[in-house]
Amino acid sequence: MGFLHLFIVNKSGGLILHRPLGPAAPKIGTNEWLRIGSTFHSLHAIAAEASPVKLPGNKNPAGADDGIEEIEGGGVILKCLQTRTGIKFVLTAEPGTPDLDSVLR
Repeated sequence: MGFLHLFIVNKSGGLILHRPLGPAAPKIGTNEWLRIGSTFHSLHAIAAEASPVKLPGNKNPAGADDGIEEIEGGGVILKCLQTRTGIKFVLTAEPGTPDLDSVLR
């Protein structure tokens, strides 16, 4: 159990920072990180528009606007926190890692 990577994506999809957080973190090249950041940004935006459920506190009166908050599968957990300014903090960790929410906040 442990954290793998932290990456920060700006509101237009550009990668601001990527950092491996543990020895089990896979080694990924800079170009791949840029691609992962922009792809995650796009998927997050599509998920926000496609979600049929409006959660309490959403700003969008027509539907959900939260996008991707958590993905779990394949031996990894991806957790995302989007700020009010649109910056996304994305943390990946091994399953069973405690306190992912508190680390992102």
